[in-house]
Amino acid sequence: MSDELPQGWAECNMGDVADVVGGGTPDSQDPECFSTGGGIPWLTPADLSDNRAIHVARGKRFLTKKGYDSSSARLVPKGTVLFSSRAPIGYVAVAANEISTNQGFKSFVCADGINPEYVYFWLRYATPMAEELASGTTFAEISGKNAAKIPLRLAPFAEQRRIVAKLEELLGRVGACQHRLAKIPALLKRFRQSVLAAACSGRLTADWRQENPNHVASSLVGEIRERRKKLWVEQRKARGFSAEPADCFEPAEPSNEFGFDVPESWEMCSMDALTTAITSGSRDWKQYYKDDGPGTFVMAQNVRPLRFDRSYRLAVAPPGNDRDRARSEVLKNDLLVTIVGANTGDSCRVPEELREHYVCQSVALMRPVLPETSRFLELYLNSSGHGLAEYKKWIYGEGRPHLSFDHLREMLVCLPPLPEQQEIVRRVESLFALADRIEARLAAAQRQAWPDEALRRRLDALTPSLLARAFAGKLVPQDPADEPATVLLERIKRRNPKAGQR
Repeated sequence: MSDELPQGWAECNMGDVADVVGGGTPDSQDPECFSTGGGIPWLTPADLSDNRAIHVARGKRFLTKKGYDSSSARLVPKGTVLFSSRAPIGYVAVAANEISTNQGFKSFVCADGINPEYVYFWLRYATPMAEELASGTTFAEISGKNAAKIPLRLAPFAEQRRIVAKLEELLGRVGACQHRLAKIPALLKRFRQSVLAAACSGRLTADWRQENPNHVASSLVGEIRERRKKLWVEQRKARGFSAEPADCFEPAEPSNEFGFDVPESWEMCSMDALTTAITSGSRDWKQYYKDDGPGTFVMAQNVRPLRFDRSYRLAVAPPGNDRDRARSEVLKNDLLVTIVGANTGDSCRVPEELREHYVCQSVALMRPVLPETSRFLELYLNSSGHGLAEYKKWIYGEGRPHLSFDHLREMLVCLPPLPEQQEIVRRVESLFALADRIEARLAAAQRQAWPDEALRRRLDALTPSLLARAFAGKLVPQDPADEPATVLLERIKRRNPKAGQR
């Protein structure tokens, strides 16, 4: 802020224009000191912590007469400016009614000719100056004596009102803009789920099916069935057992708990029928945790909706002859599902080749018979109206949620023909990329300048910028006809020569 004082302004301290009133807290162990059904409104700094920019405060709790009389809390009138003076310093509000506070506030009862909203905005701006007056070893606190010394740049009364009106207008626009922008992530999340719902119901590719009427999923299901048997035989023979395709166990039947409306060219089948393995990891590998281990234990933290997150790594060094290594090793295009804990139901595809990665017991591994189906199945598992809806219905265990392997196998999958799956994936990725670009533009907009003069700084810096302009005398024009602030100060002093702490 410029050191030059605007025309007609004056410099003073808060104690020159307001009485400083402290607060108090009654015995918190005495239930007769507090009331839930009315009484004397009472405020603590924590009551303002959910919104630092709050303008008015009505009190969230009440003191009884006993609680009020037994503490140092004092009732202050409507329009009093409430300023938290410790833990933390700087929460500020204007009392919307008569109110009392705990000792964490220093309240300013403004003299006639001092606009409380003007003081409110000043204290929001001047908090760093106020913090310099704090003292204390356990925590910093501004005493009543020092609160009276908080500096104040005082504009003429008429200009105070103009500044308040302009700040409320501009900050209202900033708040509205912030509110709209805050909605965008939720809107994009709903957009992505709408895309998945359209993709997994066939609506997204309705035009594609009209142009490609000869593709049906029944042939794909038949191909998967034969391939599944062949892979089972190969796995059995690799372990030294004799096997024939006819010996392969039949997959679980799809659940009949759900009814999804899909195109006639699609097929209904179970996840078991589409995979060669549905398993989880070892429960006794803690002994193999090793910071420099070459292997990675894939945890629930690594499984995010539609994203395999490798930012967290738990290193392991299991011996080469451990029987769980081959069973739990993760390959490209495997599907991973969290089956235990708070994020049960989250799922993703492994998009790349990995070296020595093994799922833990909280993560299920599902290996598609045809890797080409993996991307569509990932989308299906994450659709809140399809795969995710099935998981959500089946999750059990209030304290620690679980999904059973039976439910993983029985999941009903609505399977399109493979060419349509590929078209679905292409369209979903295109629409998701659009959403990603919008998110990126939003992030960039919050970092860069805005074209409107009133919004020329990023949103989270607009408020201090506007306050700085206001108290430099640059937000509204000065009027030479306004009564100077020095005259106002002299009048206040004559009326209350002891203005300050009480």
